[in-house]
Amino acid sequence: MSSALTREQASKLRPRRRLLREERHRQLLDVAWRLVREEGTDALTLPRLSEEAGVTKPVIYDHFGTRNGLLIALYKDFDTRQTAIFDAAIGSSEPTLEGTARVIATSYVECILTQGREMPGVLAALAGSPEMEAVKRDYQLAFIEKCRRALAPFTGPRSIAQAGFWAMLGAADALSHAAVTGEITARQAQDELFETIVSMVTRSTPLSRERPYPTRE
Repeated sequence: MSSALTREQASKLRPRRRLLREERHRQLLDVAWRLVREEGTDALTLPRLSEEAGVTKPVIYDHFGTRNGLLIALYKDFDTRQTAIFDAAIGSSEPTLEGTARVIATSYVECILTQGREMPGVLAALAGSPEMEAVKRDYQLAFIEKCRRALAPFTGPRSIAQAGFWAMLGAADALSHAAVTGEITARQAQDELFETIVSMVTRSTPLSRERPYPTRE
């Protein structure tokens, strides 16, 4: 028998590079998302994550503290990706009301669909958590502010009422989740949200009825 080591044997003998904290955190989140996707949120516990990720329990507790801490970290991870996609889309959108509204509607629905059925389970598991409610509200307010800035060039001297943005956000969530469950198509969700956004701006700007879709300067 040859004394030469196989590639697999050699790789096992080589010392593993210690992951940086950020790399480990990313790895743990990826494993957690996989567990939620394959087995549901109920399967996601800190001991189970430790087992699946191949790390000790103290490592998991150091990163997340509690199961709620892990679930909140997943929500933040999702929102970070959503924000990046939204910012990039707005930055390259056509400088008109129609173009901006279309980008907002499309990117929002696509972000929800990307995470599929995982996010509703995460949110359901955190229902009633004061910490989660605070985190979610902060992200909602940040998203509303982004939309306000993006749509501001089309509202004239008047601004869109805060209630209008909350109505838009409620519609965006309901339509996106209906698309996830297959009640409607993604395109139907995007089209309806687009019409909701345009209508919201139109109601706030009488001039837009006479001159639809003004361009940004």
